[in-house]
Amino acid sequence: MLIVGLGNPGKKYEDTVHNMGFMTVDVLLDKIGARLDKKGCEAEYCVQYIGGEKQIIAKPQTFMNLSGVSVKMLANSNKIPLSDVIVIYDDIDLPLGNVRVRKEGSGGSHNGMKNIVAECGSTAIPRVRIGVGDERGNRDLKDYVLSKVGKQKHYMLDKVFDKVADAIWKYMVDRDFDLLMRTLNGKLVDFV
Repeated sequence: MLIVGLGNPGKKYEDTVHNMGFMTVDVLLDKIGARLDKKGCEAEYCVQYIGGEKQIIAKPQTFMNLSGVSVKMLANSNKIPLSDVIVIYDDIDLPLGNVRVRKEGSGGSHNGMKNIVAECGSTAIPRVRIGVGDERGNRDLKDYVLSKVGKQKHYMLDKVFDKVADAIWKYMVDRDFDLLMRTLNGKLVDFV
């Protein structure tokens, strides 16, 4: 299995709207006591063995719009079928506090997921979309997704990351995708 959190590498992009995948992976790593100790395939990653099965947790270092390059390399070099990949990323089309888990679909408006679909040549890639809402106002989409997450929003999103990380960890152990969908699909946190 390959768990991939999408984001942009570097201090400049920490705590930005587009880094929800990176932030969720950080919470997951804390929960299981692991760290990204390997580099390769245009990613930082770690390898865990659960029930004798190799599981990889990764953060592509290609920058968001080329995420597919890394995902394809990681999947191919580790002989992981696309059905055993889960991509975690931000979604402006979902309200804050909402999560949507799907086994397949287009990349939608998300350039990172669009690139993954294009590079891998398939829409049958499981994904976890974390709602960030569309609070662009008069800003360009790029400016919005690269903007910092405010303190109050971050506090609330941390609760979402925690619930998503718990559900992903359970999925890594029991491999029940239907349970993952039942656990995460919908509104996880109320924003006030």
